[in-house]
Amino acid sequence: MTTAAATTKSILHVAGYSSCGFYRRAASVVASLSLLFPHRLQVVQHEFTSRDEFREWLIHGTNFRERVGNLNLGGGGNLRASAHSSSPFCWISNSADQSSSADSVLEFIGGCDDTLDWCRKFAQPPAPSTLSNNNVDEAEMVPDGHTPSHSYDYDLLILGGGSGGLAASKEAARLGAKVAVLDYVKPSPAGSKWGLGGTCVNVGCIPKKLMHYAALLNGNYLHDQPHYGIGVTPESIEANYGMTQDNTAATQSWDMLKQNVQNHIRGLNFKYRVDLREKEVTYLNLLGKFVNEHTIETVDKKGNVDTVTFSRCMIAVGGRPTPLTCEGGELAISSDDIFSLDRDPGKVLCVGASYISLECAGFLRGIGKDVTVAVRSILLRGFDRECAKLIGEHMKDEGIVFREEVVPNKLEKVGEKIKVTFSNGESDEYDTVLAAIGRSGDTSKLGLENVGVAVNPKNSKISAKFEQTSVPNIYAIGDVMDGCPELTPVAIHAGKALSRRLFGGSKQAMDYRNVCTTVFTPLEYGTVGYSEDDAIAEFGEEAVTVYHKYFVPLEWSLSPSRGSHQGFCKAIVNKHTDKVLGLHYLGPNAGEVMQGFGTAMKLGCKFEDIVETVGIHPTTAEEFTTLSITKESGEDAAASGC
Repeated sequence: MTTAAATTKSILHVAGYSSCGFYRRAASVVASLSLLFPHRLQVVQHEFTSRDEFREWLIHGTNFRERVGNLNLGGGGNLRASAHSSSPFCWISNSADQSSSADSVLEFIGGCDDTLDWCRKFAQPPAPSTLSNNNVDEAEMVPDGHTPSHSYDYDLLILGGGSGGLAASKEAARLGAKVAVLDYVKPSPAGSKWGLGGTCVNVGCIPKKLMHYAALLNGNYLHDQPHYGIGVTPESIEANYGMTQDNTAATQSWDMLKQNVQNHIRGLNFKYRVDLREKEVTYLNLLGKFVNEHTIETVDKKGNVDTVTFSRCMIAVGGRPTPLTCEGGELAISSDDIFSLDRDPGKVLCVGASYISLECAGFLRGIGKDVTVAVRSILLRGFDRECAKLIGEHMKDEGIVFREEVVPNKLEKVGEKIKVTFSNGESDEYDTVLAAIGRSGDTSKLGLENVGVAVNPKNSKISAKFEQTSVPNIYAIGDVMDGCPELTPVAIHAGKALSRRLFGGSKQAMDYRNVCTTVFTPLEYGTVGYSEDDAIAEFGEEAVTVYHKYFVPLEWSLSPSRGSHQGFCKAIVNKHTDKVLGLHYLGPNAGEVMQGFGTAMKLGCKFEDIVETVGIHPTTAEEFTTLSITKESGEDAAASGC
């Protein structure tokens, strides 16, 4: 094993196919490591255009893995190489030649997880770990030149007043640092503005969940209340021959919903400002741009220019929606605009199959709007394919129209409507077009080129190792960091952990593994760990077994229209170790169900641990504890009663 103590340069080769997420992740991490340790590590990438081309090189054609396996490398690594069939395939070589032969291989590393483990050991300081939790990495930070006696305005200047930046600022101030938060919201292209708190509070998680709840309430009124006897009169029972019927569509005021949601958000904005003052964090409502690695040029809303200096800077500006680039794309709004829209959305086209697009389509349809979703390829890229398919089927049952394998080619104003012409030649008119095709880091106007901070040109996000950028005293957390899950709790945890390392003597790194998330579509989806496809790609189909189950939540059982829908759960398990690789749940209260399982996953739970846990009855969460049918058995996965 090549360790951090080695003085010679390691030449690490990473081979995989371009669409493989595990290859991209491994390649990104080792590339970042080579930037931090250019004298100790050189990276050579072997990128194939397809899985078939990669496997032809690895197994069938040149049979690279077998040739590596036949080498006398010692340590048994060659035996693992012979059996390795997934992307990436990583090794240490004595040659940086792109076409280097198997004869130059010094050490076989393995796949993505093996390579990340190698990277941790490579960057690990020689002293033994003192962390109480051995499953959490220590972060070896590059010295950033900070001293308590510096002459700058602030110990720490944070760019961005979102969830991560605010959490980091308060933690650093608690530890004695002099901290300022620089936050200025640039209006969206449609002109929407908001206050302190970032995307989550203003135009993300909070308003989304409230509007999702509005849709759930409307669904309860339509499909559940009559069958529970709520609002039912003797006359209606007699008219329906002793049966209950779903309610007809309820009236819904978009203006009232929007106003109440915005009032709640403004209350949160005020609380955040008060909280910063109480924690002795300076709030600067200014737009910032780097002049050098210790100076920011600021501009206020009146155009007045000034400068602020800092010993350390943390970039936490998050991301913004990627706009449509087709003709007339400026007529579309985004998730930055929908929650404060000053008119009823009416008939809506949601462009994109991201979780943001599907969540918006779901709550808009749930409150009675006519909704269409334009899908270029697949739903919920990056999530479990089976679960994404079930979500799509459920949304279609809810009355959402899907235009598949199309993109908008042109948007044009026709009276009060927007006419959309699609790539297949068809067209339709909508009151609102909402673009949700992705998000990019909000870095274009930060002046990063003035300080040499590396940015991924594909998404404008910042490359970082342990949240430390290529400029040692400048850090990045949250959605703006390349490869970081775009989740509010991740940014909060990462920001607090980084502040503790910078000002509290901690060495504990942020743990990005096994982070739970929930997609608030009409059929909610909670997940943690590997998807089924990713698990098979990483560990091999022969090493993975899937336990699955369909069920009808008890609360749906009295409603005839709900009875046609089902919940679903599955556990993805390593056959050889019984370790749970991933958990997936479709049903009510998905976030509440999945949160506890996230703790179990971080502790390395096995499938036996789950099924030996006594369930809480009657709940949907207990369905995981009753899993017994595997996919490979071919048995019916429908639930069989209480």
